[in-house]
Amino acid sequence: MSGHSKWHNIQKTKGAADAKRAQAFTKIAREMVVAVKEGGSGDPRSNSKLAAVIAKAKAANMPNDNIKRTIDKALGSGNTENYEKITYEGYGPQGVAVIVEAMTDNRNRTAGEVRHYFDKYGGNMGTSNCVSWSFDRKGVIVIDNEDEELDEDTVMMDALDAGAADFEADELVFNVYTGEDDIASVADALTAKGYTLLSAQVEMLPQNGYIKLTNEDDAKNMQKMLDMFEDNDDVQNVWHNWEDAE
Repeated sequence: MSGHSKWHNIQKTKGAADAKRAQAFTKIAREMVVAVKEGGSGDPRSNSKLAAVIAKAKAANMPNDNIKRTIDKALGSGNTENYEKITYEGYGPQGVAVIVEAMTDNRNRTAGEVRHYFDKYGGNMGTSNCVSWSFDRKGVIVIDNEDEELDEDTVMMDALDAGAADFEADELVFNVYTGEDDIASVADALTAKGYTLLSAQVEMLPQNGYIKLTNEDDAKNMQKMLDMFEDNDDVQNVWHNWEDAE
């Protein structure tokens, strides 16, 4: 699967998560609570959305105790948290496609903040499905190969045997692609094989690959926009088709 060579972007995201681990865990916990409520179950075996979030949490090194406490909290009768999932779409500088996935208890606040970030950094917020039609929703598992000790053919066969749909070597990592509902089982199988997962989550992947911004100011504004989105507590994920030129 071509067009997903963005490990440098993943590294930046990972670094930000390491620096703000508490914030990262809070966002995952919020996603977990919503998955429990929507799926009506705290058992990942019968709740595929919860299973996917747990896979994401484990890849982010969220402690098992935190995962269990979050699920128990979501199942508790005293839990009054009521988050709404909202997806915003728009354009960055030079028409870069941007999808912002949020979970919020105040739709007006979040919409205003997201619109402000788009406007401030040379973009604009669009209507529903203005860019998402050009993305595919897939499970993406990133396997660490920083030491370059893993054999590509072996990893590929293990991934496919685990139920993966596609596989790609990308610099010092391997990208494993799955169906949206298969990511948890594939991630568990690969972990059981001893592989180190850098991330495991459902992503929106651009169908036509990534584009580069040739103007330096546009590239800086695009990065500032993404940073603002990531720092916002209501924003869970941001997907785009920009390939950082670095």
